[in-house]
Amino acid sequence: MSRDVASMSAARKPSKTAPPTKHRDGFELISRQPINWETIESYPAAGGGPKKPFQDVTYHVSTADVCARIAFNRPHILHAFRPQTIREIQIALELATDDPRVGAIILTSNNVPGYTPAFCAGGDQTVRSNGGGYQDGTEVQPKLRVLDLQIQMRRCPKPILAVVDGYAIGGGHILHMVADLTIASDRSVFGQTGPRMGSFDAGYGSTHAARLMGQKRARELWFLSKFYDAQEAVSMGLINACYPVQELEGRAAQWVRRMVMNSPTALACCKAALNADEDGGAGIMQMGGELTRLFYKSAESQEGRDAFLDKRAPQFRSKL
Repeated sequence: MSRDVASMSAARKPSKTAPPTKHRDGFELISRQPINWETIESYPAAGGGPKKPFQDVTYHVSTADVCARIAFNRPHILHAFRPQTIREIQIALELATDDPRVGAIILTSNNVPGYTPAFCAGGDQTVRSNGGGYQDGTEVQPKLRVLDLQIQMRRCPKPILAVVDGYAIGGGHILHMVADLTIASDRSVFGQTGPRMGSFDAGYGSTHAARLMGQKRARELWFLSKFYDAQEAVSMGLINACYPVQELEGRAAQWVRRMVMNSPTALACCKAALNADEDGGAGIMQMGGELTRLFYKSAESQEGRDAFLDKRAPQFRSKL
């Protein structure tokens, strides 16, 4: 795919008197052709054992479009997650984060004919334990593993685009909110169910909702447990855009292609900065980590290392 449309001059008119236009950004020049994916069927086992197959999710990478696709794959229960599901998403997200072929990540679901479309309906209530979390036989103790995933998504330096088709409810709704961007089909539905089912999320599910929509809307979301269609979600600031369902895949490709045309360092630093205010000390640490990574690439920083190894005084100013 040609990336010339990333050029600031891609949509420039030769006329010196051309009026200002938003189309100067060249976004609509970006191809909406579906992404060609390469399937990654298994992942390295802990401790170096035989590779394990993905069961509850699918994982794909596109070298041509510099992105990864992580998808819920439990359509028979609206892609509700169990600990195994979350663990596999965590593994796929770590693979995508460490893969130099990946510049952006799509989080979505595999909807199939015969089942109601959904992004994710939250925690699988059949494995909700009386022990304070979820237990499907894979946990040492019942726990809320999805909270670890939320933090991992925030810490990932690569932008995550949630692509929602159908229900994004409960814990699934929180995952799309924690993603950096959300686009949805026009048949999508958003909302919280926790207070109706003896549950709630006092972390990002509440605080980030208030940042996205404002306090009144966030309280409405939780106190009333109402559902909202995609157009309402756009107007509330809950998602970025909605498209006809038949266009969603192409629009996701377009959004990802624009992001990977941009500077990956700029995107990582912007993400860390945007998270820093809400994430307190941990967010500032993440932003500081991105700055440290950049500093390590400088001659000034390398002089400090080299001087230590050479057992001499560093000459920092000579490297400015």
